[in-house]
Amino acid sequence: MRRRAIAIAALLALAALAIVAAASATTNRAAAPSAQAATAASLVKCGKTRTIGLMAPFTGPAASIGINQVHWAQYFQRTYNASHKTKIKFVNEDTMLGSANGTAESVKGAQALGSNPSVVGVVGPAGSNEVKATTGALKGAGLGFVSGSATNTQITTDGTRTGYFFRTVPPDSSQSQSVAAFIINKLKAKRVYIVDDQEAYSIGLADEVQALLKAKSVTVGRDGVSQQQSDFSAIINKIPRDTEVVYLPWQLPPKGQAFGQQMKGLGRASVKLMGSDGLFDPAFSGLGSNVYDSFFPLNPQDKRVKAFKKLHGGASELFGAPTFVAAQVVTGAVDRACKNGTASRAEVRAQIRRTKISAKASLLGLPVAFDKNGDMVKKPFGIYHSVNGVFVRVG
Repeated sequence: MRRRAIAIAALLALAALAIVAAASATTNRAAAPSAQAATAASLVKCGKTRTIGLMAPFTGPAASIGINQVHWAQYFQRTYNASHKTKIKFVNEDTMLGSANGTAESVKGAQALGSNPSVVGVVGPAGSNEVKATTGALKGAGLGFVSGSATNTQITTDGTRTGYFFRTVPPDSSQSQSVAAFIINKLKAKRVYIVDDQEAYSIGLADEVQALLKAKSVTVGRDGVSQQQSDFSAIINKIPRDTEVVYLPWQLPPKGQAFGQQMKGLGRASVKLMGSDGLFDPAFSGLGSNVYDSFFPLNPQDKRVKAFKKLHGGASELFGAPTFVAAQVVTGAVDRACKNGTASRAEVRAQIRRTKISAKASLLGLPVAFDKNGDMVKKPFGIYHSVNGVFVRVG
């Protein structure tokens, strides 16, 4: 009997411990949102130097355009710090966009920024798939983030990151309309083949362009490749010989360059290639006069472009220009939030929403203000043609 009593007592003790543990776990789970809210609301002394996160592909397959963003962000920092008593500094996080572990790296970077109490806002990340992957970490930490290149339409319209995510480039709903109209009205193409790169940005843009072309009775073929792929011969050989335009809504210029070179090697040099904003790069434009591209709005005549080129050996690196504006948006929001000497991440987000930058000051050639979804109110896209290896606007 004594042994039985001891056993029953032990079981009762274990049950009690389980109940306590369960209650504790429930309390911790319930407290998580409150902890996030506290992080967003906690005040940081602004001081003379304000800290902003910078997420971009410093290295990896997309580094050729990622470094454009880094250089333009650094140029904004340089000009701002030279003209203001207060200063900004960036905490850099390399997202390695396009690499096999790029998504994991972007999430790791977002978590690092979220856990850094000095960071009050974020510039980036670059890719739409990165935006989706990092939303949990950045939003959970209460951080507002502004991208200068993520264009997937749904990342602002699905409601997932409303009030947290903003962008200084138009969505693909604008880009797709410009691309489809140019293919139909200017190139007069009736047979188009689209190859996406199986990422959120590419698939979304490809879907929209395909639908618009089909609505105008254009014959459209479709395929997809991996961002890690380098041999495109099998895909190219599947493209019908009477195809007039091959559309590549890709993010990695070296891959676009390789595809174009392989097209020529397989006797398809006369087929027109059209890229998207991710391929606005000399690696793609250098393929020849059969190359076209769509790109963000900007003002290449702005005096800051001339000053930037002087600092970078004559290279304008215009893909990064909207990231200058993204840094301008976040810094302006921090400055306004800091007027009383302290700022919270929630206050910075609220100030990002209230951004108003004139066309003259924005570098884009149009004013910057955000709608309820985080998109710019004005959002046109341009079309470019490669002339002597350089993209020239034609639409």
